[in-house]
This record gives sequence, structure tokens and C-alpha cells, in this order.
Amino acid sequence: MAQARLSRRKVAALLADELIAGQNVTNKLAAYLIESKKTRELSLYVRDIEAALSDRGALLANIASSHQLADDTQNTIVDYLKKKTGAKNVYLRQDVDPSLLGGVRIETPDQRLDTTLRHRLNQLTASKM
Repeated sequence: MAQARLSRRKVAALLADELIAGQNVTNKLAAYLIESKKTRELSLYVRDIEAALSDRGALLANIASSHQLADDTQNTIVDYLKKKTGAKNVYLRQDVDPSLLGGVRIETPDQRLDTTLRHRLNQLTASKM
């Protein structure tokens, strides 16, 4: 049976719609990548799915901090991102990285905000050279 060729963005759009509907798409994406022999493109598909979600008003943001953030801090970040991006829904994926010393790093599919102490110290060091 001939398989129709789908662009990466088309696949991402279809999976984003299913994610918004509350479906788990992990197995579908894995099966598609294996069947089409595109497993090396996984990170590209994930990026495109995140962009498609963003286009639909659902923003996934990666947050890195030196410790687990309190609920009120997470809510403040969500409110900030909604206001800044116009997203209807914001989902946070938090990573605790003790090497950051303090502050937070927020990454969305198209923006990055780094207020960590490590970043500030690196900026100070670079400015003195």
C-alpha cells in the first residue's frame, strides 16, 4: 500500500490538534517516525508540534531554576507568558538545575528569557574582558 507523503508541519498540526483534544500522541508519533524511517528527525517534529500548539493558543514553556518553584511563582510566570504571547493556555515543564544558583530561565518555541545568576555572572565576566 502506498503511503502518502506528509510534510513535517502537516504531521505536527494533526498531532497538535489531537493533543489539544486531550489525546496522548506519543505512540502515534513514534510509529510514524519508525514507519517512515525518520527517527533522526524526532527533535524537529517536537519543535514543529510545539510551534503548532503555540499557533493554536497553547504554549509550552520550559522553565529551569535552581530549585522547585512555588505555586505562586509558577502562576506569575504563566500570567506573564499569557500576557506576553497572547496564549490562552500555558503549560510549564520545569527542570531543577542546582548549577544555576538562582533565578529562572524560560524557553518557549520562539523566545528565551534568562534571568539566572549564572547567566548574569557570565555577562559580568564577559563585559570585563
